[in-house]
Amino acid sequence: MSAVLEGELSFARVPHWLTQADALASAEALDLSRVSRADSAGLALLLELSRRAQRQGHALRLLGAPMQLVQLATFFGLEGVLRFES
Repeated sequence: MSAVLEGELSFARVPHWLTQADALASAEALDLSRVSRADSAGLALLLELSRRAQRQGHALRLLGAPMQLVQLATFFGLEGVLRFES
């Protein structure tokens, strides 16, 4: 089962996504193909969701992430921590 994130993963929208954090982390994968913009707060959200997923006993796959988000993760050295998949 996968969950879909859409719109912005930004400082202004992270509180909205955090209200759903446990449900999002319990998904097998997150579909990020509908994310229009992301910043470091969005990246921190993905790290938190990945951490919660690990506590639940599984790795969270991140599908279809926009290049901007992948580049941001690479800039911060997180490409090995987050499981981005095409």
